[in-house]
Amino acid sequence: MTRSDRHAAPAAVAARRTDRRSGDRRGRITPSWWFAAPALLLFAFVVLVPSGRGVYYAFTDWDGLDPSYSMVGLDNFTAMLSDDDAVQALGNTLLIAVAITVVQNGVGLLLALGVNSAIRSRNVLRVLLFAPAVVTPVVTAYLWRNLLGPDGAVNSLLGLVGPDSWKQDWLGDPDLALWCVVGVIVWQFAGYSMVIFLAGLQSIPKEIHEAADIDGAGPVRRFWSVTRPLLAPALTINLMLSVIGGLKLFDQVYALTGGGPGHATDTLSTLIYKDAFTLGEFGYSIALAVVLTIIVAVASTGQYLGLARHERSAS
Repeated sequence: MTRSDRHAAPAAVAARRTDRRSGDRRGRITPSWWFAAPALLLFAFVVLVPSGRGVYYAFTDWDGLDPSYSMVGLDNFTAMLSDDDAVQALGNTLLIAVAITVVQNGVGLLLALGVNSAIRSRNVLRVLLFAPAVVTPVVTAYLWRNLLGPDGAVNSLLGLVGPDSWKQDWLGDPDLALWCVVGVIVWQFAGYSMVIFLAGLQSIPKEIHEAADIDGAGPVRRFWSVTRPLLAPALTINLMLSVIGGLKLFDQVYALTGGGPGHATDTLSTLIYKDAFTLGEFGYSIALAVVLTIIVAVASTGQYLGLARHERSAS
């Protein structure tokens, strides 16, 4: 055996070992996709198939019980344009989503800045402020329904500190009921937004604030020029959650007011429930659900793209 053959033999053995290892690695990786198959099948059975059937029924006059139905085309969708209740519910949904997004995140940011300071009770305050977010929304709604009732604690307290004219029918007045719903939701979930903002604040290196302080930047200037750009990821998460949650709102509205008085606080979600399970108009209610899905998808996608562009420009 020549010297070149002796050098070539170990190289060939090493090459075979490398090929064997790469083949084993491919063999280990390829079957791993099969482990996702049960979850994907379950997702398709629970989510995709019912969603597809729902879109199909949106073009029918199905009442939810009778197995026979007929296709009506776009009649359910065109009927929404002349349905005053649907138009009002759409306006209420958008108003609630915008109000919750602005107020909840504003309050959450202020709370996060407060509990991120060096006060001694900051840990206790974090727990107390976040506590409402872990309570079931229906329980919170029924609690505030009792507090805001005509003989509830809120009116009793107002009667003690002021004239009787301060007392209001908070949930029975069409001009107040919708804002009471917004206030209850902000009260419950402002602490949730606070926690996300607090995580973003604590991820900012202290050296950056110290450098800005040395340069003579005041608290407002430090927040606007240093803290605000670095909070962009936390702001994106909070705004996305607020907008999507506000557009899909159902539990708190239905438990607080049932959509009343009249239809003053009806959202698309509550109107979908009433049309389906009270009036038996499943085809029309599913068409409303399809419209709501499109609104949520467009709003969340557009917001995400805009905020992602803002994050890139801030970084």
